[in-house]
Amino acid sequence: MSSENNNEYRVSVELKRSFVLINHGPTVLVSAHHAGRNNVMAAAWNMPLDFMPPKIAVVIDKATYTRELVESSGELVISVPTVQQVALTNAVGNNSGHDVDKSTVTQFAFSPASKVGAPLIDGCVAWLECKILPEPEIAKKYDLFLAEIVAAWADKRAWINNRWVFDAQPNMRTIHHMAGGQYLTSGEVVK
Repeated sequence: MSSENNNEYRVSVELKRSFVLINHGPTVLVSAHHAGRNNVMAAAWNMPLDFMPPKIAVVIDKATYTRELVESSGELVISVPTVQQVALTNAVGNNSGHDVDKSTVTQFAFSPASKVGAPLIDGCVAWLECKILPEPEIAKKYDLFLAEIVAAWADKRAWINNRWVFDAQPNMRTIHHMAGGQYLTSGEVVK
């Protein structure tokens, strides 16, 4: 599945507001880069951790190739896929970078990040560029990585006045993994 390149729609998000990009619990794509190789994996277990400086937590299993790249580079990017990227999310979640180059198998496209070497995944609705915090024992024991957000971006078609407005763009709703390849999408806002 080819992703739409949405560089023209990408706007900077203030770091103090970056937690909002994943606060609603979406499944994310974790990308990494090291020694000339990119990789990406799906992660349902992720969350914001702190406001300023903004931090996140994400589980990256020790068996994944993405983890090798993250540990070697000390960086990652969290990209938030849309409902249109369910097939892409499943594909990167069900193939190992140890066995295949996922960019050829899944046909997703990368864009360069502004502050880290890991790439942004095109077609997503939000991106968090992150530097890994030095907590190797937590990663080793729990597969849990803590990272500081150093740059944040959102697609301005769904990020309006510093908040999500998915009603404006239903095809840009985020996805939330349930299990067995099934997802929920972000729904209508209840006030």
